[in-house]
Amino acid sequence: MPARALRGAARPGTEVRAGRGAARHPPNLGPIAAPDWKLRVPPGDLARGWVSAGFWNDDPLGALLGRRLAERRDLAFVTRSAVHPWSGTFGAVLDLSRRVAGALRARGVGAGDVVAFQLPNWVEAAATFYAAARIGAVVAPIVHFYGPREVGYILGQSGARLLVTADRFGHHDYLADLEPLRGTLPALEEVAVVETGGGPLPGWATPFARLAGADPEPEVAAVDPSSPALVAYTSGTTSSPKGVVHSHRSIGAEIRQLAAALPDASAPMLYGAPVGHAIGMLGALLVPVHRGEPIHLIDVWDPRRVLAHMAEEGLASGTGATVFLTSLIDHPDCSPAHLALMSHVGLGGSAVPRAVADRATALGISIVRMYGSTEHPSITGCTHDLPLDKRVATDGRPLPGCELRIVDSGRDLGPGDPGEIWSRGPDCFAGYTDPALTAAAFAPGGWYRTEDVGVVDTDGYLTITDRRKDIIIRGGENVSAQEVEELLLGLPGVAEVAVVAAPDARLGEHACAVIRPAPGGAPPDLDSLRNHLGQAGLARQKWPEELRLVDELPRTASGKVQKHLLRERLRSGW
Repeated sequence: MPARALRGAARPGTEVRAGRGAARHPPNLGPIAAPDWKLRVPPGDLARGWVSAGFWNDDPLGALLGRRLAERRDLAFVTRSAVHPWSGTFGAVLDLSRRVAGALRARGVGAGDVVAFQLPNWVEAAATFYAAARIGAVVAPIVHFYGPREVGYILGQSGARLLVTADRFGHHDYLADLEPLRGTLPALEEVAVVETGGGPLPGWATPFARLAGADPEPEVAAVDPSSPALVAYTSGTTSSPKGVVHSHRSIGAEIRQLAAALPDASAPMLYGAPVGHAIGMLGALLVPVHRGEPIHLIDVWDPRRVLAHMAEEGLASGTGATVFLTSLIDHPDCSPAHLALMSHVGLGGSAVPRAVADRATALGISIVRMYGSTEHPSITGCTHDLPLDKRVATDGRPLPGCELRIVDSGRDLGPGDPGEIWSRGPDCFAGYTDPALTAAAFAPGGWYRTEDVGVVDTDGYLTITDRRKDIIIRGGENVSAQEVEELLLGLPGVAEVAVVAAPDARLGEHACAVIRPAPGGAPPDLDSLRNHLGQAGLARQKWPEELRLVDELPRTASGKVQKHLLRERLRSGW
């Protein structure tokens, strides 16, 4: 299945600005070859079953979102920011997204074209997402704290035609990061920039306000529901991020499934997870629209500010990766009134230490755990009415439509035996942008090899015990160990390095660099590691926060580093 259809001509007389310095293109740009992502087709019996059960339908993502936004025009949509706040309604966001969609359509962007955005939790991120979906384009969110190394790879590998970004945010100067990249991105035709008052834009950038001032797009594009709707990049076993492609059917099934699994909200939820990440995208931009709940975003997770907003506006918070909860309950401003607003919290996207769950329970907070990934977002979960030991010590049972197996060397294991988790379901992704990765990720019958290790008890509840995939999940964000290792091997004084997950009471996990120093030289320290990675352009959230120096790394008989032994040592207090 091709990733996107051939791009048609732009509307007559349309000016299209290029992202590499050229001011104009001819009105008719002509077709360009679509990348062949060779996405998988689930077995026919599975697909028919998902359609029959109502998990799959023919609703494009743009139609689902546009209809729900229109039905609930009066619901609040608020973004809290020291530099770019916004307050309005679903209707206002819908109207903005229709104008942005009109601007994209006028530029010849349409079904199958990739539209990327790298923005904090601002209204323009939502408007860009909804606009691209409206015209049938493939949305490519980029986490706002990614550096030029990650951004350049994602834009190039996805073939994004248009990027929406900010001029700057915090310590990030997005335009300075993009300047040296533009010549390496032949598909990128335009960069639209949300301005925060930081000075004039370079000539190659378009003010986002110009997109927002276009004539609105009245119609939702009719597209093949099995075609790509979303490509989300996640770190994993490869040194570069992996492009995870979801179809209109799979992301629609996930929205409906997750919306049904969540309890009725006792208070509006304030979201701090980045909307460029799968957790924030689903939790803040998609599921609330489907459920008909107001959207409240904050662009910097400052626990003091979050607690103040909660108290003043009656907002709930703390859901998502473990760090969002622990940062609030650890803060001296946290009061019984705040705890009452966090009475029901769902945790997922990173490890949930039992000590955190026990502490939250003692504070009167009902905790439930869920398990999934960008590839298969919601595999198992718990509900708040389950027994305490199931809620705090397991990751739940398979959600409706989902199945899992515990496998060792292709053999299914019984209760109590740990093995690799294989899953399948209507919300499982269509494949990677790299066909070779897709082929390796799936077993016959449509089973996704998660590379996570788990055990199922006699009641069917899953508990994650380890990972075979070489990643660290830090506060819900995946960190590729291989990516960090390859950069650290270029640091003087490093002979060998293994980057592994170390337990973290606040974040769930953080990266620990285990280094065998080169003989005869001074071994590196943690500051030199972090400086080296910063100079390489790697996002600082990926930098190791712990360093161990060893004489030898543990190995198998074939010479492979036994990272599971290093993780065990770290969990044992090494």
